[in-house]
Amino acid sequence: MQYAPVPRMKLNLGIRLRLAPLLDNDRRKIELINSLVFTLPGSPIIYYGDEIGMGDAIDLPDRNGVRTPMQWEDSANAGFTSGKPFTEFVKGELGYEQLNVAGQLADPNSLFHAISKMVQVRKQHLAFGRGAMEWIETGNPAIAAYHRKYDGESLLILHNLSDSPQTVTLPARYQSEAVNLLTGKHLQLKSSLTLQPYAYLWLK
Repeated sequence: MQYAPVPRMKLNLGIRLRLAPLLDNDRRKIELINSLVFTLPGSPIIYYGDEIGMGDAIDLPDRNGVRTPMQWEDSANAGFTSGKPFTEFVKGELGYEQLNVAGQLADPNSLFHAISKMVQVRKQHLAFGRGAMEWIETGNPAIAAYHRKYDGESLLILHNLSDSPQTVTLPARYQSEAVNLLTGKHLQLKSSLTLQPYAYLWLK
């Protein structure tokens, strides 16, 4: 993957793209990055609009391309204002007519609901915000695996950073029954498991 291949996508030393265009508007990649942000140490930050996969307008000067009005709905001016907007809106497939908060709220399978679930689960488990972290060796460089632990709670986090299915070899101490925190489903962890492209698991 090459980030910002077109010169006008960059400004000074930075990339002036939103998350969705940066990740080819690939829902799997967008969720994966958010999963990493919410489960690694530190305070997660979501830039407004990224929770619905908003695009950008890189033809606007400076960093205004990522400062376009929030896309609340598909009515005039995206429901942002009844007056004259301070800047242009995102156009094309990620424009407010096709992508907006109202539409994603109505769709239980939308990116918004997936991100909201991550936020809710993270708040319920202090190990994410306060816990120690330990990288886990799985024998596969395409897998980011780590252990979060706090006050008796133990969480196993797995990410497939690859665009192909990957096998995860788990150390013996993690081979037990676990609960998928994002789905509530129980599963029995054995010596290995397969993660689909860009898939992730939050396990307790």
